[in-house]
Amino acid sequence: MHILFCSVGRRCELLKDFRETLGRDVKIVVTDNSEVAPAMAFADRAYQVPLISDPGYIPMILEICKKEEIHVVTTLIDPEIALLAEHREEFEALGVLVLAPYRETAKLCFNKYEMYQFLTKHGINTIKTYGAYEEFLSACEKGEIRLPVFVKPRTGSGSVGARRIETLELLKQVTDADESLIIQELMTGKDLDADVYVDTVSHKPVAIFSKRKLSTTIGGANKTISFKDEGLFAFVKEVLVTMEFNGPLDMDFFYQDGKYYLSEINPRFGGAYLHAYGAGVDFIKLIAENVKGNENQEQIGNYEEDVVMMMYDSVVIRKKSEIEAAIVSL
Repeated sequence: MHILFCSVGRRCELLKDFRETLGRDVKIVVTDNSEVAPAMAFADRAYQVPLISDPGYIPMILEICKKEEIHVVTTLIDPEIALLAEHREEFEALGVLVLAPYRETAKLCFNKYEMYQFLTKHGINTIKTYGAYEEFLSACEKGEIRLPVFVKPRTGSGSVGARRIETLELLKQVTDADESLIIQELMTGKDLDADVYVDTVSHKPVAIFSKRKLSTTIGGANKTISFKDEGLFAFVKEVLVTMEFNGPLDMDFFYQDGKYYLSEINPRFGGAYLHAYGAGVDFIKLIAENVKGNENQEQIGNYEEDVVMMMYDSVVIRKKSEIEAAIVSL
């Protein structure tokens, strides 16, 4: 299997997991805008590419797919997901499987307010969300929500710009200063996460790994503990039947007052997928079967509870000349 990871960044351990599972049966090709992206050191071939906003970006990615005879492509950053979805047909014309949701689903996942509206329309438990201060104020006066609340950008990732707000005065101030902010109910229940694999043949979830967050930093959870609950598995299936996903995704939930509430969906490998892999939930094998055109059978909940992940930092040390020599030119 020849796999292309776009915008590979710091995802070194994920590439190591692919190597561990597939060994010599995988060729790992990566791209990044930076020549000093650490994960490039763990690939077979690495390409430095323009920003994803560059008009020449997708043509270059397609050319890499041709040159490296790529079978499957994915991205590891949220802003690029919709871009791959938008150009799915061009990749498929080259025989490349795109591990990204379909177009409308990709757009929903990147816009948290539109996702809230969609989920509410379909009767899915989710966090109360308001697109503007006036909308929130009206709901507050009706007793539908109260302070404190949580604000964050309607697009973006990594919890950038997210903060707790205690007063109406401050809420008005920050939302006037940044109209991209949405206002959400402050959830006080358990903060949970699930790694899910949606089979690219059946388009059904075939693997789910759920975990409770013990500690988080900007960008996601860094300490988690596994658990299993058939109620959560059923809720995941209820959510996913309303949208069109393809491959790995990371789902965030809260458990409050005896109910699960969907917070958001990141339709890519989550940063804490390493926990699922370490507990034996191997999405890589599922991808390999899908690349062959084979449908995977459901294996939801095939892992142990109370397995703890404790994430830590590491480094890659290289001479500048070695880094430059490793970058492949088209």
